[in-house]
Amino acid sequence: MKKHLLILLTLFSVAAATAQSRGLKIAYIDMDYILEKVPDYAEAKNQLELKAQKWKQELEQKRNDINKLKESLETEKPLLTKELIEEREEEIKFLENDLIEYQQKRFGPNGDLITQKAVLVKPVQDQVFNIVQDLAESRNYDFIFDKSSDLTMLFSAKRHDISDFVIRRITRAAKREKLSGKELKQLEEMEKQEELEADPEYQDRQKKIEDRKAERERLIEERRKAQEEKRRQYEERREQLKKEREAKRNGVKADNETTEGADRENTSERPASTSREDAVKAAREERERKLEERKKQIEERKQQILEQREAAKKAREEQRNKNTEQQENEEENNDSTPQEENNQG
Repeated sequence: MKKHLLILLTLFSVAAATAQSRGLKIAYIDMDYILEKVPDYAEAKNQLELKAQKWKQELEQKRNDINKLKESLETEKPLLTKELIEEREEEIKFLENDLIEYQQKRFGPNGDLITQKAVLVKPVQDQVFNIVQDLAESRNYDFIFDKSSDLTMLFSAKRHDISDFVIRRITRAAKREKLSGKELKQLEEMEKQEELEADPEYQDRQKKIEDRKAERERLIEERRKAQEEKRRQYEERREQLKKEREAKRNGVKADNETTEGADRENTSERPASTSREDAVKAAREERERKLEERKKQIEERKQQILEQREAAKKAREEQRNKNTEQQENEEENNDSTPQEENNQG
């Protein structure tokens, strides 16, 4: 374990020194996961497991036969001669040795199960190795680890896992022989697109593009809402001004009707221009009244400021006089003190 960790740290140090300008690129695969997902390997593995079940049954049968012989020998021992007992014991010993040899042959370190499993795994491992080599060259990976190996990975981010991509390549490699030229070309284009989509750098670029697009759409939406709000405020203001004009026009008309009603007894009907002149005169008088009020407010404000200044000036003078009187008193006290001392002397 320490040896693996030391090798890993050394590799990282070397790679970090050589890849400072472009950054370290790492990926990993899970060989156990890949083997489970490859159809050919899964089918062959099932057949091998059936064989292993059959071998286990044969072992169990041999073990039962030996146990029966032992039980029979124990039961018949009092009736058998010494030569027969030794003969049966030798037979049982032979069968036990045969059982051990059969178990080693089927399930030992170099047995049929391990050997056939290695033969079964090797083609898939070769394919995975070739695919990993291609990916390392095309994507400029610095390291590609096997998560299921003896090298312990304490943490592995899912975005660095390329196992599914390797599985797709293996599956499609088996289908290539059955495809026509056109279908093969379509498959290759689809593989290129999927390879791009599986590339972490491509994913980061796409994410940045999508973020910029979302930000641009958000700004456009905010701008649209602001324009709609301005349009709404403009419409409300225009409607308000329209209502004010209507109200003013109706008020002037009502005043004119009242004046005409009052003067109708003494005068004849006035021309239409009189009402307009009255409206203009009323508007002018209103403006003059507002200007007079504004001037009055300004004069009042000026008067308040002058009064405040006079009050502040008067307060300063009073304070100055008070300070002067206090200073004179202190000087008188200082002058009287030496004279009293002379008198006492």
